[in-house]
Amino acid sequence: MVYTKIFNKIAIKDYTRQMPDISSLIADKQWFIVIIVFLVSFIIQLFYYLAIYLRFVVHRKKSHPPATDPVSVVICARNEAENLEQFLPAVLTQDYPDYEVIVVDDCSTDDTDIVLRRFSQQYPRLRVSVIREDKKFSHGKKLAVTIGIKAAKHEKLLFIDADCRPESDQWLKLMTTPLSDSVSIALGYGGFFTQPGILNKYIRYDTLIIALQYFSYALCHFPYMGVGRNLSYKRSLFFSGKGFTRHFHLASGDDDLFVNEHATRTNTAIVCEPESHTRSTARQSFDRWAFQKKRHFTTSKLYRPLHKVMLGLEPVSRLLFYASFFSLLFYLPFRVVTLVLFGLRLLTQLFVIKKTMIRLNERNLLVISILFDLISLFINFGLYVSGRIRPANYQWK
Repeated sequence: MVYTKIFNKIAIKDYTRQMPDISSLIADKQWFIVIIVFLVSFIIQLFYYLAIYLRFVVHRKKSHPPATDPVSVVICARNEAENLEQFLPAVLTQDYPDYEVIVVDDCSTDDTDIVLRRFSQQYPRLRVSVIREDKKFSHGKKLAVTIGIKAAKHEKLLFIDADCRPESDQWLKLMTTPLSDSVSIALGYGGFFTQPGILNKYIRYDTLIIALQYFSYALCHFPYMGVGRNLSYKRSLFFSGKGFTRHFHLASGDDDLFVNEHATRTNTAIVCEPESHTRSTARQSFDRWAFQKKRHFTTSKLYRPLHKVMLGLEPVSRLLFYASFFSLLFYLPFRVVTLVLFGLRLLTQLFVIKKTMIRLNERNLLVISILFDLISLFINFGLYVSGRIRPANYQWK
């Protein structure tokens, strides 16, 4: 009994020695600041995952009466003969009673016109608009989109890229059904085909996280972007908002800037059923993907101020979280608490990403997402800075 009491006293004394002394901790200002940064960034990260991203995870589809209103599908193509040959039939054979497909052939120099002429004979619902090259006037994709919208006969518009394929013949119905008297914009998911290689995994991960963000923000009544690979909105909204006038000079923005400018708390819906997705082939080289990513970063400067703050706070808090975590591993009195909080954030992150993967029909990204969550900070920051120093050339796509 005596030995037991002595042992307990020694154990308690040793344990208390391992616990951080608050007064000494405050005196050691360096570690105190690091701990505060770690705790604040941890709370901010949990806020994003539990208050914002979790909304998409638990989202339940709203029931809508079956859509029967006529729809105009708009596709812009420049030198896309091979992709049109492969993917356009899936758009032209949707299970929907009344729709047209408008392909805008924008100055193509390949066999795009031959493919479209052949398909026009086979599919009566296909219509083609052609833009001829003018050496005195260069233009981007927004002109092609505008011409396609002007050529459309119907109020409901649905957009998909020439290199994309709908995942099912229910795509058109699902993407346009939410459009109603009160809803003018429907955001869909545009993913990429699974292919071998680490680059394909990273591109699919990046696409998954972007979709998680814009879907979740929309569910928080805070919509800020969509993707032109799978986007639906009303024709009247385009013309009442003067189209792309505000940002026509930018190569990008026919999708995200349009949504950022016209989406409101109540006029935007999301569509995330697997049958509503589109897929396209990811870039085969990092340089080509990086060029496209840098070009897309140029649009962020025109986002609404609050959107920029919210979108910027997450990666900044994530960077501070990782930096303070690795620093605190060397501070023995706080190491256990540091590991526990890091583990809690990691489990929350993996839970949200796993559920998002299921909803968006993505595979083999969960484990590697732990690494991508960290290195994406440096990749995106590098591309953002590089784009500011040396802007991407004005190209159609």
